[in-house]
Amino acid sequence: MAGSFPEEGLSRRFLRDETLLVLALSLGASGVSALISFIGSVTRPGGLKDQAATLNSSAAPGRPWLDLAWQLFGISTALVPVALVAHFLLREGTGLRAIGFDRSRPWPDLGRGAVVAAGIGSTGIAFYLAARGLGFNLTVVPEDLPDVWWKYPVLVLSALQNSVLEEVIVVGYLLRRLDQLGWTPMAALAGSSVLRGSYHLYQGVGGFVGNMAMGVVFVLLYRRWGRVGPLVVAHSLLDIGAFVGYALLAGKVGWLPTA
Repeated sequence: MAGSFPEEGLSRRFLRDETLLVLALSLGASGVSALISFIGSVTRPGGLKDQAATLNSSAAPGRPWLDLAWQLFGISTALVPVALVAHFLLREGTGLRAIGFDRSRPWPDLGRGAVVAAGIGSTGIAFYLAARGLGFNLTVVPEDLPDVWWKYPVLVLSALQNSVLEEVIVVGYLLRRLDQLGWTPMAALAGSSVLRGSYHLYQGVGGFVGNMAMGVVFVLLYRRWGRVGPLVVAHSLLDIGAFVGYALLAGKVGWLPTA
């Protein structure tokens, strides 16, 4: 068909370059940024646990409406790489349904995602507390937003943005491209998992190892289910729990470290 651009017509070099560009515009760049941040943390006087990594902070302190505008701008622009990936997949004639990010199976996706989140959530908290206690992790501050009416909606939107960005690109898109480039399943699993760990390195060694382990689980589940939908649900629930839970509990329970 005139004007078509089928997957089989794309060279390996084209697919490789496309993948590198997508990563350079998104989570690959975040991985480099996290590495630089980690080097800064380990070379700073004092232990890692005495330093803090803040995830959601004010962009315009004392100016709530301007702050809200910046928060929404940051969340929306962070999703541009997902739109780019959707464009590339549409070029193949499939779109995001090729990686299972659609509304064709909402209830199974929700159910599976909830089960995965429940399984990973408690383990993740215990691992973080242990890693911080051993001095391998910074104190993670999930939110430091002002107490305004939009605080919790923005935290939920931030969690959804993180989840869609990471699972669509690091699992669905990346594994599809690595398969097309001839990587073995084990090599693709390692590549996806290490990438996930890399852009959490700003949290410390614990953040890297914990998220790499989560990456292994998510890749195996994606291979089994063929859908990123449940992974987006699971990741969303985990981040919402972390962001909103911290906002509600920080300073009120002794076991939750604060900066």
